[in-house]
Amino acid sequence: MKKLFIILGLIIFGCTSNYSFAQDKILSAGIEFNWVNMSQVERDEAIEHYQTIVFADGVKSMTKKELRAKYPDFLKDKDYKYHYRIISNGVTETKDKKLCGFFIKDNTILYSYAIQYKNNPQRVFYYSAYGSLIYVDEISSNYPNFPYNSKQYRSNGKLAGAIYFDSKDLQYVFEDNGEFKGVWYKDKMFDRKGKQILTRSNW
Repeated sequence: MKKLFIILGLIIFGCTSNYSFAQDKILSAGIEFNWVNMSQVERDEAIEHYQTIVFADGVKSMTKKELRAKYPDFLKDKDYKYHYRIISNGVTETKDKKLCGFFIKDNTILYSYAIQYKNNPQRVFYYSAYGSLIYVDEISSNYPNFPYNSKQYRSNGKLAGAIYFDSKDLQYVFEDNGEFKGVWYKDKMFDRKGKQILTRSNW
């Protein structure tokens, strides 16, 4: 389930590394949306619509060589000791970056963290506690304005998944092969059939 993203530990920044969809009704682009009570045909049409937007250029991975050539300065966080220390002490923002930590053992041990540089907010870099690159989020250029979408790549260039961010409350989540994973509304995720499958705590 860790795969279900760290993506977007992203919404990250509020450290919103969770996703949620459809409790009764919401307004999306001025349209009433009710996932649970929609017909299956309507849900399938919505999924296909957002899937087409997110994967307009196809479901593509990179090679490890391509990723390393694209992000040569971000393969290792040379300041990982500093970042480990300040994130462990609750720092979430500095003058030039936003930070988000992922913890284990009752939130006492930092096992990975994310950095979003303010001069390049369309990219988020995730590192192990020792500063080795784990993931890269590539966010569409209209971020932080909704709607936007994001794709996450592993350090070997393989696509890990993608999300369409309709609003702060509503996100459509897709697997690395382009298949629909679920839709988040606030703190709940629902599957294609309208069944609740996950909850999140930090929406």
